[in-house]
Amino acid sequence: MLEGADRSGLPGGLVATDWTWDARVGAWRADAIVYAAVVERLRRSGCNVEDRVPQWEPIRWPRADLLELRAEQREAVDAWRRTGRGCVVMPTGTGKTEVALAIMASAAASTLVVAPVRDLMYQWHRRILQRLGYDAGIIGDSAFRVRPVSVTTYDSAYIHMERLGDRFGLVVFDECHHLPGPLRRDAARMSAAPMRLGLTATPQRSDGRQVDLDWLVGPIVFDMPLAKARGKTLADYEVIRIPIHLAPEEQARYENLSRQVRAFVAERRRDQPGYAWEDLCAETGKTPQARRAMKAFHAKKAIEDRAQEKLRVLEDLFRLHAAEPCLVFTGSNAMARDVSRRFLIPCLLSHCGKKERIEVLEGLERGDYPALVCNRVLDEGVDLPEVKVAIVLGGTASGRQAKQRLGRVLRKSRKARAVLYEIVSTDTTEEHRSRRRRDSDAFDRTRRRRF
Repeated sequence: MLEGADRSGLPGGLVATDWTWDARVGAWRADAIVYAAVVERLRRSGCNVEDRVPQWEPIRWPRADLLELRAEQREAVDAWRRTGRGCVVMPTGTGKTEVALAIMASAAASTLVVAPVRDLMYQWHRRILQRLGYDAGIIGDSAFRVRPVSVTTYDSAYIHMERLGDRFGLVVFDECHHLPGPLRRDAARMSAAPMRLGLTATPQRSDGRQVDLDWLVGPIVFDMPLAKARGKTLADYEVIRIPIHLAPEEQARYENLSRQVRAFVAERRRDQPGYAWEDLCAETGKTPQARRAMKAFHAKKAIEDRAQEKLRVLEDLFRLHAAEPCLVFTGSNAMARDVSRRFLIPCLLSHCGKKERIEVLEGLERGDYPALVCNRVLDEGVDLPEVKVAIVLGGTASGRQAKQRLGRVLRKSRKARAVLYEIVSTDTTEEHRSRRRRDSDAFDRTRRRRF
């Protein structure tokens, strides 16, 4: 809020489009995100300013037990320090967290770390305690313990940022590709923090909103391609695509359901030529015909996800890698449970509690479990035990999800080579999704193999 200026104009060359006149209090208002730019303009113009916004404070870390940074990590830190704002793009497993901790240590300011899920929030809490000796506050998961250095989730951040926006001089957005969503962006928009750091391996979004990261956090200041890390910082790897066929009865039902969906859409397009997926979703609550079409669509996708041949190939792959821990990624919770029951391995889904997840991951690390199956819960960010075999049974068309899943097995250890298998149902829309998610330099040498 800018007091002392009347409605006739803004002082100090401030940009009028950033401001709104609030007749209730007779003052100008702007989003907190413009705070740093506003202060800079006012000071340059010579205005006499009393700044009552910042409630953040300097931090004295109990210790700084940081790992020695590699050359590319030091380059990322130096690039960010030049402006104090911006995104660092590095492949999964190359040490983005260590980059952030080094920046936090040198900034020595009140810091809020924002993570996409609770697991990552607690992981950040452990890392800060381990490396900087600071017991950070926790905002989220039914806790609201705010300290000068705190960790939170995106959902908690945008809900509480109206109370937190003036308390942190540095905000770290982990997996910052989540930030430009229509609600989560408020976590950045309502924060006055002049220093902002975004971390991600995959900034691209299917809706194109990654361009908003420039003003929400700052431009990309460091971008490390996967090819630069492959075989050096990260393990060398290969991607093997295994096509499978639906069983005759599965294929017959799949084609019948496809015809139902196509017939409904074709009928609607006679009256509405631009009828699209969004229109079908909106109509499902209004007409029984749309509901039947939507049920047919989901039943069709379930056949792709849960094809019986996938389980047979998965069994062969388990035999091939009998002495190695494996990660299995599915396209649905139902398929994850199918795999868990069939092979008697743990299944991690989004509703699993923190204690259960820790026990399962530690069991995989100890060798108690030969494999672990999940849907999306381990797609990004979470530190995993050393695993060099990943098997993808399904997923979205997102290239970001594909690269994140590949990154789960790329942490380098000795000279071990990683491998990612992708099992795809042929003559289905899953083939199209597979092609789209492999449209990346990370998958440019994919091999095809039959089992």
